[in-house]
Amino acid sequence: MTRGGGSGSRRSRRSRDQGAARGGWAPLAPPREAPARPGTRPSRGSRARLRRVAAAAAAAAAMSPGKPGAGGAGTRRTGWRRRRRRRRLEAATRAPGFGRTAGPDSRVPGTFQGAQGMKRAAREARPPPRSPGLRWVLPPLLLLLRLGQMVCAGDSFSINTTSMTTAWANVSGTDSGYTHVEKSKVESEWNTRAEDPIRNGTAGFNPTTSNTSFITSETVAGTSRDSVAINDTPEPSPVSGLQYSIVRVTKAALTWETGNGTSTYRLLLEDVGSPKELTQDLVANILGLKPGIPHNVTLTLAEPNEQRKPSVTGSGLDASNTEGALPPPRTPTALVYGYTLSSTDPSSHHPLTRNTEVWLFGLKPNTQYKATVYPQAAGGEEGQPQNVTFRTEASQVFDIEVVNISATNMTLTWKINDDEASSVYTYVIQVAGAMDSFNLNTSETWVNIPSLKSSTLYNITVRPFLQNGSEGVSGFLQVYTPPGPVSDFRVTSVSTTAIGLAWSSNDSDFFKIITTKNGTGESQENTTTHQSIVIGGLSPGTMYVFDIFPIGPNETEGDPQRVCNSTDPSVVFDIRVLNVTTTEMELEWQNTDNVSDYTYYLDIQSKYGSNRTYSSHKAITLKDLVPGTLYNITIFPEVDHIVGNSDFTAQYTRPSIVSNIEISTNTTAATLIWQNFDRDSDMYTYHLFIKKDGSSSHARELITDIGVTDATITELIPGSVYMVDIFTQVGNATWSLSPSRQSFCTDPAPVAFFHCEVVPKEPTLILKWPCPPGANTGFRLEISRGAWENVTDLENCSSENSTEYRTEITCLNFSTSYNISVAASSCNKTASPAQNTCLTGITDPPSPDASPNITSISHNSVKVEFSGFEASHGPIKAYALILTTGNAVQPSADVLRYTYEDFKNGASDTYVTYLITTEEKRRSQGLAEVLKYEVDVGNESTTHGYYNGKLEPLGSYRACVAGFTNITFNPRNNGLIDGPESYVSFSPYSDAVFLPQDPGVICGAVFGCIFGALVIVAVGGFIFWRKKRKDAKNNEVSFSQIK
Repeated sequence: MTRGGGSGSRRSRRSRDQGAARGGWAPLAPPREAPARPGTRPSRGSRARLRRVAAAAAAAAAMSPGKPGAGGAGTRRTGWRRRRRRRRLEAATRAPGFGRTAGPDSRVPGTFQGAQGMKRAAREARPPPRSPGLRWVLPPLLLLLRLGQMVCAGDSFSINTTSMTTAWANVSGTDSGYTHVEKSKVESEWNTRAEDPIRNGTAGFNPTTSNTSFITSETVAGTSRDSVAINDTPEPSPVSGLQYSIVRVTKAALTWETGNGTSTYRLLLEDVGSPKELTQDLVANILGLKPGIPHNVTLTLAEPNEQRKPSVTGSGLDASNTEGALPPPRTPTALVYGYTLSSTDPSSHHPLTRNTEVWLFGLKPNTQYKATVYPQAAGGEEGQPQNVTFRTEASQVFDIEVVNISATNMTLTWKINDDEASSVYTYVIQVAGAMDSFNLNTSETWVNIPSLKSSTLYNITVRPFLQNGSEGVSGFLQVYTPPGPVSDFRVTSVSTTAIGLAWSSNDSDFFKIITTKNGTGESQENTTTHQSIVIGGLSPGTMYVFDIFPIGPNETEGDPQRVCNSTDPSVVFDIRVLNVTTTEMELEWQNTDNVSDYTYYLDIQSKYGSNRTYSSHKAITLKDLVPGTLYNITIFPEVDHIVGNSDFTAQYTRPSIVSNIEISTNTTAATLIWQNFDRDSDMYTYHLFIKKDGSSSHARELITDIGVTDATITELIPGSVYMVDIFTQVGNATWSLSPSRQSFCTDPAPVAFFHCEVVPKEPTLILKWPCPPGANTGFRLEISRGAWENVTDLENCSSENSTEYRTEITCLNFSTSYNISVAASSCNKTASPAQNTCLTGITDPPSPDASPNITSISHNSVKVEFSGFEASHGPIKAYALILTTGNAVQPSADVLRYTYEDFKNGASDTYVTYLITTEEKRRSQGLAEVLKYEVDVGNESTTHGYYNGKLEPLGSYRACVAGFTNITFNPRNNGLIDGPESYVSFSPYSDAVFLPQDPGVICGAVFGCIFGALVIVAVGGFIFWRKKRKDAKNNEVSFSQIK
């Protein structure tokens, strides 16, 4: 909103309201004029007067105090204090006037309690504040308006980003008598609105676009008054996303998003001050920040006589700003900063699109700042501000280090956390010792502190000061100065392995001596509390460097002193044979003088000749030697053509191992024969170590005589694995490097015998034999019958764990003879087998599928014919013929106990009538070959206690045959068959056969019938004769008549 002059400004409204309240200029009554005709326009003179009035009002507003061009910088710097005091007094005494309320708009103008602290809705709804600058031009302006027949009192307006609302007052008090016409020019286009009563709103503005509105009052009769012109611009969008991205000691970076309609930004930077005081001191008011462009702002403190001025040095206020845009400092001691603004060319780096970035340089360390950003339109109208608070880092000294120190001075370095090249620091170094203290000043980040005392603790504080006098965080360090170096450091004694040292010192009671072997870098450390020491464990003939360090408090080390000396030289000693083989020998020796310039000569002697060689080291490997030969070796040291004392050693080369070992074994002994092809093998002895495989006992040793290459080992265990190691020895202690190793196994002991057992009614044989002595890995069982053969490997057994081995052979045939052999095995060796022939057991014979054939012979006998049973389950011993008059149910072994007498007595309907043994069998003559047996039942014969009695005529009989592979008789049952103990099976029952009637019975019946008939006739005839005779007597009839 334009804050210059005009009837819509805040000061003009406030001046009129205040004047009315104080009894000044009263509102003018509308002029009494004749109503104008409809459609009449103001005369040309009236329009000219209106233009002059508008120009005068604009000029009066432009000449308001504090405006650019109206009084200059001096007026602006002094006028804001007077206005602030006057506004506070008026706010405390006046009542709300026209266009104002007692609410938030009644706050003191020109302070932070104004519109900035209100919500947006309340800020838009309240009437705009008036400027007091029009108070001085109001009387002449009202006079001109009176003369021009113009009503202009109490108007006001409010603006946001896209709309404007105007309001005006009718001083005549007759609202219905006037119509107000508003013309607005937006982007060179005029819009006309007629409103009644006295307020209207105009929308459709663009942000940052200048708009001009004319308000004209007309009476009901059509009389027009002069128009009032209002120029204003809608406010831009507020700032969003304001934040600080980087904060350092003297600089910070602020970023925010660019809003619509924003031409520039104003940044108000305030020093919040101490958190306890809660005051805000103005720092700088930064103008001209372009959206989307990085800016660098460097703050500079103003001159002392300008620190109280409210302007900003170097900021350059333009004509659109008033002193109200720059709030004054709240404390009279506030420092006002100037600044230097520079913008970065957007083409030199990536553009920020909608973001604006401002780098602030020259800030105070450890200070809290409040940054408020105001968006500004092209005409200078400011939008709603946003603020953010941040605190700069404190400048701090850290990482204080001692880079060089001695007993009397030290050099310190440190770092400061401010990386700005423009920051100039001065450092005050406070050095405090046990007895004295002093200060040093420097502008560098290092200092050399002289005049110190040895073995003393110093407290050192480094305090940083900026050029403006502000002090940062100090750094602190405690350090001991080392003691002074020793004096008169000297060698007191020398030997081949030790050197004595001595020295003098009045500044330390503890010393460290570093002994370094020259040329190798090997060192050792010794400490002592005395002023002398003997360094031992040195090498003869070697140069040593001795450095002595005095040790002070806190284990500080003083400067060292050095002395060099060599030990006494010595001769070759300690010849050692490190390794020896059949053709090589590795030697190593020592020399009391460890200087590397020695050359060592070796004289090698054996019975096959001599040889001479040399070495520049204290070790050598002799090659191409003879196995098993004694060598005498002498070593001579030489340096600078001077030969030292020699040393001597004798050593055998190792003999070769044996080869071509042959071993022959039996159950308890083994004979070994081997060969050795060395030239001195006739001088060798051999050590044989025999050990049973897997045994934890020690090996048995057997030593041969010199030159003997065979041996016999006895008392071995049958079937056991043994390992024999043969070492070759020459001399008293030289053995072959490794043994010749061979394993062997003694023969297993054979199985002495075994016997067979059958299992009743199963095709199985049980074999048993005693375990052979010694060890075995198992047994091989071979079973054969004719062309059939089966081999089975059995588990082992040991005579130590068991005395008898038992195994079963299943899935055999019944009543079959098998050839069986059993042999023990061990180490792929098989002992001689034990052999036997075994017969399997028998069981019930298989039942035949066919039933016996039964035929009738007479009225009391039948003939039974049947085939013999299959003898696969054993030979058939007997057959029993069974008759039954009952049903054809499969018989059981229980029927074998019933006889003919039991049948006749009714004890059973089934009985055994005949028993046939295979030795007494009868073959039928003339029968088919399938039918082998026939039996006549009812011939009254007896076999093995079974009576073959006659059958009953007219009876029905069935026959069944029982076959036996084993028949047992029960002596307790009259020697009859014991069915449960016998191996028996039964054939199916035959079909039933019916016997005819007895012929004698038939003839007797016939003869009896004839005789009976004759008797009847005779009796009848006799009766008739008697009757006739009786009648004859009566009638004298004779017998002859009767005939």
